[in-house]
Amino acid sequence: MNAPLPKAGDLVYVTRAASVQFVKPIWCRVIRVLDWITYDGWCWLDVYQLDPRGDAVARRSIFVQPAKLQSQQPAPRPPTQHDQRPSPAARRRPDSVLTGDSHPASSSKQPR
Repeated sequence: MNAPLPKAGDLVYVTRAASVQFVKPIWCRVIRVLDWITYDGWCWLDVYQLDPRGDAVARRSIFVQPAKLQSQQPAPRPPTQHDQRPSPAARRRPDSVLTGDSHPASSSKQPR
């Protein structure tokens, strides 16, 4: 009986046990299992290779033994600074706060 194949979205740790080409293990997020003809107990995976932060750094097709993959359920990524936006109230500051004037910047006096 063959090991179950990973599914799209699965997070897998690919080590030398899964394929001799991975002397240095890598984390990958599975895109899909390719239906290419292989040896019994092996498969081709289309994956995103992940960096230590969990960001995709390369798209690869890898030849592995799924029974030897270390699998982990996808974890939600913590929000990054780019994802965090100021609240609407923080974006609507009065102009006087920004300029230090008691009058809004838009109502500056016109020269006579």
